[in-house]
Amino acid sequence: MRPFDYVSVTDIPAAVQTIATTPNAKFLGGGTNLVDLIREDIERPETVVDITRLPLAGVTALDNGGVRIGALVRNSALAAHPLIRTKYPVLAQAILAGASGQLRNMATVGGNLLQRTRCSYFYDTASRCNKREPGSGCDAIGGFSRGHAVLGVSPSCIAAHPSDMAVALTMLDAEVEVESVRGTRRIPIGEFHRLPGETPHLETVLEPDELITAVEIPETTKNSRYRKIRDRASYAFALVSVAAAMETRDGTITEIRLALGGVGTKPWRATEAERILAGAQAGDAEFRRAAEAELAAAVATEQNEFKVELAIRAIVAMLREVNN
Repeated sequence: MRPFDYVSVTDIPAAVQTIATTPNAKFLGGGTNLVDLIREDIERPETVVDITRLPLAGVTALDNGGVRIGALVRNSALAAHPLIRTKYPVLAQAILAGASGQLRNMATVGGNLLQRTRCSYFYDTASRCNKREPGSGCDAIGGFSRGHAVLGVSPSCIAAHPSDMAVALTMLDAEVEVESVRGTRRIPIGEFHRLPGETPHLETVLEPDELITAVEIPETTKNSRYRKIRDRASYAFALVSVAAAMETRDGTITEIRLALGGVGTKPWRATEAERILAGAQAGDAEFRRAAEAELAAAVATEQNEFKVELAIRAIVAMLREVNN
């Protein structure tokens, strides 16, 4: 591990001032991803700014019926919170489907949004990876790609986004609040993560000197669920995951929200499927038609083309479940 300086801050102004004036600095929250990347010599910060003492660990009900979640709320605490379990079961289910109990006890909401891909070529410094070394190439293309993305891919990168929590937050239309020396800004989560395009090393719209302070979720239907399909029952990343919420009246779909994980280079909002289902009659035929339309844009490799049909079936099964 390369040596680095360590700074601990106790308030938000000090945190954003430190990151703005310290070259090549990184914030440290739970550390469940950053520390691994430092050990693997992928991240090379000269200074680590410890933010764990900031007052950002609360979950608060909002007057508009939504909820505000501090960026330093631990994943396990968020999944267990009565407000989340009652109003946003999809979020609790997504969190509990990720990682292990020990990691969830350390990982934070802000860190989860910023976690980097688990592509094996990204972690292998002997391989070509445009995320790790821009312009070097992508060994996943033409390599082992079973777990890689089929939506939002580019000739520069096909790495899948790893988060479960971010998929649920994307379906819930969350907003990410960030702070810097320039002030506060709010980013719709659908705009927070970038598609790889020609610059896969730029994964979010977050500026280097910005700190995630909170995530806010609007009020929504309680009829929401998360399903994750993976190679083993725990401690495995999604091959396909689905976050869904739906309401019907007399068999007609009046509200539909759908997001996918495991298949996209970012948490994938299924807008085409939502468009087809809005106002349609709820049933397997319409569910499959919408799922097929969403996956029509898939660009698969020989090794991960199974994800297309798997995703279609998972969407149908999930919509059937929230329809009951």
